Amino acid sequence: MFALTNKPEMGARFYSALIQLAADHERGIDSMKVIQHMAGVLVETYYIFEDSDQAMQASFKKLSGLLNCHPAPGILAPYALPPAHIIDFETERGRLAARVFFEEWLDCNFELHDLILNVFQHIIIGWEDMGVPREETLRLLIECVKKCMAFEIAAQELCDVSIEYQVGRKDWSVGDCIAALSGVAGRRLAISLSSSEVCDYFRGSDLPDNLDRIVYNMTQEAVRLGVPAGSDWRFGLAANDTPINAPVDLIRELEPRCLRFFRAIGLNGSYDQAVSCAKAAGRMIAVASGGDLPEIEPAIAKPLAMSAITESYKFVCLDFDMVSF
Repeated sequence: MFALTNKPEMGARFYSALIQLAADHERGIDSMKVIQHMAGVLVETYYIFEDSDQAMQASFKKLSGLLNCHPAPGILAPYALPPAHIIDFETERGRLAARVFFEEWLDCNFELHDLILNVFQHIIIGWEDMGVPREETLRLLIECVKKCMAFEIAAQELCDVSIEYQVGRKDWSVGDCIAALSGVAGRRLAISLSSSEVCDYFRGSDLPDNLDRIVYNMTQEAVRLGVPAGSDWRFGLAANDTPINAPVDLIRELEPRCLRFFRAIGLNGSYDQAVSCAKAAGRMIAVASGGDLPEIEPAIAKPLAMSAITESYKFVCLDFDMVSF
């Protein structure tokens, strides 16, 4: 078999790109960002293969063998990983970097995977020389990979569920699906916080920081899939002195399906669920607004999603039934 790719040169450029992606001129290299970018690269690699879940398990086993260790055991500390919205953002950056390198790869996909694992092996061993045990780094990497995989699978499956069941069997429109997924995201976010924190942070025309982060996950997913970026996401949002108008009926119908799916994949945290639903909503916006003849114009789909996620978030503060159903 001929080697069509200069693997040492490719590995060196890949390593440099990972480090530069996490570099800060003032603070140096952010190792947690590097781990998240590595996780994104691995997830993108798994989707090259027919069975991504089996590829993930085999990859963990092979990397453990290369490092001659197992992941650190025990319960992960609550703040060992960044919040879910940051993991989604940083792992997506890693996935994008991986796609750039994949375009240059001309050999077998298994060799590509082996090259990536070898680069990661050297990074992790190098960190151990600086006092970071390889078992702990491996555990953090595996946890980030699992989160990234869960977000990606959830976004795809929730879109499929919405189209297959709600559009195909319940005669929903795609706009209903956008509003429902966005509404569930806002509701799960509000439930993940204390009600006092939600209400106290809603001031003036600005979105609360927690909501703004989830909205960013939604908008970036849509933009990544071709929805035009712009400032029209908040166009036409209701003023603060108007009655709250959350899509309650749509949420009540879709959320149980979402929760059953989250239980099936072990994504139990409400905040993680909010990120997943926001990501799915962004993907649904791209489905509705893509192509030369979109079903819904982007200028309509984007404010529709923003209104649903914002109104649902507000509604949880003020209506106990919305919290408890």
